Amino acid sequence: MGGSSRMPADIARLSSNVALAARFAPILLVLGFLLEFDRPASAASPLLPRKSLATADTSNNARLEALKSIPLDKLDPADRAKVISVLSNVSVFRRMPLKVIDCDPDMYLFLVRHPDVVVNIWELLKISKLRMRQTGEGRFTLSEPVGATISMEFVHQSHDTHVIYGEGMYRGPLLARPVNGRGVLVLKTGYVRETNGRYYITNRLDCFLSVEPVGAELLTKTVSPLVGKTADNNFVQTAAFLGTISRTAEVNSRSVRALVSKLDGVRPKVRAQLAILAEEVNQKSSVASRSDDKLKR
Repeated sequence: MGGSSRMPADIARLSSNVALAARFAPILLVLGFLLEFDRPASAASPLLPRKSLATADTSNNARLEALKSIPLDKLDPADRAKVISVLSNVSVFRRMPLKVIDCDPDMYLFLVRHPDVVVNIWELLKISKLRMRQTGEGRFTLSEPVGATISMEFVHQSHDTHVIYGEGMYRGPLLARPVNGRGVLVLKTGYVRETNGRYYITNRLDCFLSVEPVGAELLTKTVSPLVGKTADNNFVQTAAFLGTISRTAEVNSRSVRALVSKLDGVRPKVRAQLAILAEEVNQKSSVASRSDDKLKR
């Protein structure tokens, strides 16, 4: 497919919005870099809410439900011990607003499992000072110049469940000394294919944060409300961004491939995989469009 090598305007605009949110709330915000933007959920979605979940939930019921959803029995013993160490001493719990996106499932899983791709795009466009690099299989480090330094790893990955463990340090103007924290993210996903062939992906992200005693009271009583609202906003904006990457690949895979070639903070193997995936998404979209045209005749 033809197209310019410049960043598509919609991707650039959404990246700018994400950057505004990404300047604040480093620990919870940075760990909560995942997904998506508002669309009506299909009744077939296993995560379809019985009531509106357009806002975050910090209730005890949500927390207990989130705990039950973690597949502890499927974790490596060492990883399970790290996750339990956070869950047994939670300073802050937050269930992000439920979001549904129009996105190719393969592109979705790729971007979820390679968050460094998204962060490097922001870095490339100079709209965010976040810096993320892959350090191993499913392992990443993320830093923000005047805030947080975090190491994170996927301790469980499946089609519908991702569990991420992270630990790091935050220093900011409200704190007399750096504060260390650990966190667990649980992303639950549901997939629905509509009659038009498009996939709608439902996302629910649960965040557990454990902060050392010196910073826990300040975080929970003073900073937490601001952190939570900012993290919610970042979650929504990043979701829109990821959905846009997928749809851009559908109509202009050349533009996405040109962007990929400039991601010098991403491993060459990952760049190559994304370039191939963008072309596959484009081809699938073309086939679907031709089939749809035949049905309309």
